[in-house]
Amino acid sequence: MQFDPQEIDQKSIYKLLTGAVIPRPIGWISSISEEGILNLAPFSFFNAVGDDPPHVMFSTVRTNDSNKDTLNNVLATKQFVVNMVTEELVEKMNITSQPIPSDESEFDLAGLTPSASIKVKPPRVKESPITMECELVHHYTLENHKFGGATIIIGKVVMFHVDESVLLDDFKINLETYKPVARLAGSNYSKLGEIFSIKRN
Repeated sequence: MQFDPQEIDQKSIYKLLTGAVIPRPIGWISSISEEGILNLAPFSFFNAVGDDPPHVMFSTVRTNDSNKDTLNNVLATKQFVVNMVTEELVEKMNITSQPIPSDESEFDLAGLTPSASIKVKPPRVKESPITMECELVHHYTLENHKFGGATIIIGKVVMFHVDESVLLDDFKINLETYKPVARLAGSNYSKLGEIFSIKRN
């Protein structure tokens, strides 16, 4: 079957896209408002986009042409932190996806510990074994949208924090202790399953 995005509704497009493009890593983004309110929210439109220099991206939807607190904070301060989500943290991550007033903090809501960053103002999630301090380098709002679209944020990683419990020799990450969680469609998530290797030709 074929589906023209111009001929189906936005909800159907979302189901097709998020059901097909799986698994997706979760960018658990911490930011801070100009008033000093801490914000923490998960985004499944997230990935690394380059290593020379290291950059990551996440995208936030703009429902009814309205910015989420994360987007407002990042555009105002030009900084954010990516906190990676593990099996141990997935329940708390889910709590932080709830909409709450802008003057309240998801750190408090989920019982998480803000930990001071080194090069940026937004704090890290102390409980996350891998975090990345980032500075905003580019943002782009999708054009020709019907319901508010989405804004893509690209940030340069200016500091990595990696807990020794998930670090192997030569900067490799120990997947057995890291235990990352990925986003699927709907309310579904995924743990790492069978891992296999294929050597490049």
